Amino acid sequence: MRQATLHQLKVFEAVARHNSFTRAAEELYLTQPTVSMQVKQLAKAVGMPLFEQVGKRLYLTEAGKELYTTCSEIFDRLTEFESAIANMKGLKQGSLRLAVVTTAKYVIPRLLGPFCQKYPGIDVSLTVTNHEYMIESLANNRHDLYILSNPPEELDVAVHPFLENPLVVIGWREHPLANEVNIPTKRIAEEAFIMREPGSGTRTAVQDMFEKQGLDPKVKLDLGSNEAIKQAIAGGLGVSVLSLHTLALEGSESPLSVLDVEGFPIQRYWYIVYPSGKQLSIIAQTFFEYLMTEGREIAEKAAFQGFFGKEHKRDPYLQTQPLVNV
Repeated sequence: MRQATLHQLKVFEAVARHNSFTRAAEELYLTQPTVSMQVKQLAKAVGMPLFEQVGKRLYLTEAGKELYTTCSEIFDRLTEFESAIANMKGLKQGSLRLAVVTTAKYVIPRLLGPFCQKYPGIDVSLTVTNHEYMIESLANNRHDLYILSNPPEELDVAVHPFLENPLVVIGWREHPLANEVNIPTKRIAEEAFIMREPGSGTRTAVQDMFEKQGLDPKVKLDLGSNEAIKQAIAGGLGVSVLSLHTLALEGSESPLSVLDVEGFPIQRYWYIVYPSGKQLSIIAQTFFEYLMTEGREIAEKAAFQGFFGKEHKRDPYLQTQPLVNV
């Protein structure tokens, strides 16, 4: 093991966590052959195989399981060390590790710009992933802060409402209902729906809303990407329910239109979450405070002006109650 490097351990940990060389390569911004070579060299240093492949699935060997546990302990200690050093140095330099759900990718990168300009010595690592991985990562305390829409009830975590995340009905700009007002929910349920994949928080919220009214919308297409859904809507394949924030960069010439439907928007929030009792580093605490003040203002402005135009003011249709920290 003396020949093993920290980089190899990081690569191995990513492969073991994802059970995939491809997904690990995407996360680490490496090529798949490079990831495979790093794991192969690490296995040679250990003297035993770390993975075994059965069919198309990848499994850890007993040696691999032991090394994965060891890696988690090593990286936890390194994180504690980095936090201690960052606190000693103040905000001049250090690192910040963020994990956000896929839909938040329309918001958080935009907020990082002003923060990094203010604190140029801080290196930010941003992981954009699905809800399942977020929960697993949160349980293992892999990041400083997490931003998601469905905080886990099964974990002991601190939860802070951060930003309104209204879900709105979106259709093609030339859709027959585009200029209608107060469209009955029963009427919109008759349209062909394009939904996020099963298990998506957005899909669950939409299905719950319709079920409470005894309605069963016609799902014509399942897609795992908000961008793909928007393209399908623009192609006239149907309507969908998405976060208003997904329209922030569309502009006034967008082929999409927000439909005025009874019961919408479905009001949801994004939350800043971290393990209860976790001592935030001075950098994480500073970013947390930034998100709750300046960051929130930037995000709201982008959501409500980006799609509707500079002079747009929040319509009563989209008006929601102010957030209260918990």
